[in-house]
Amino acid sequence: MIGRLYCDGASRGNPGDAGIGCLLLLNSRKIEISEYIGKTTNNIAEYTALIRGLEEALKERVEDIEIFSDSELLVKQLYGIYKVRNENLIPLYKKVRSLLEKFRKYRISHINREENSIADKLAKEASWKK
Repeated sequence: MIGRLYCDGASRGNPGDAGIGCLLLLNSRKIEISEYIGKTTNNIAEYTALIRGLEEALKERVEDIEIFSDSELLVKQLYGIYKVRNENLIPLYKKVRSLLEKFRKYRISHINREENSIADKLAKEASWKK
């Protein structure tokens, strides 16, 4: 099965109350995820959203996945263009890498925030859900 994952993280205060949002499109179904993740940074929220979305895709038996994120940092780190230097991001980066290995095929694309509006809305809503 092929899936399309839109993911986003939001942090009010950076660090501050944070949430994640994911939209997973599977054939004719769509799964929305909106979860409060506590007080953290925006970058940690971005990685956490991707991890949560990938886990959901694997649970749904997705084999090929297209990932869309408006986080340039996340996308460029995953492609090896930027190094992961932040000690708090390193374990999250490694977790993403291990999850990606479970897919037959994957592609990650950077998109504009406007193209990621549903995941953005879900993440922002979640950041208020203590």
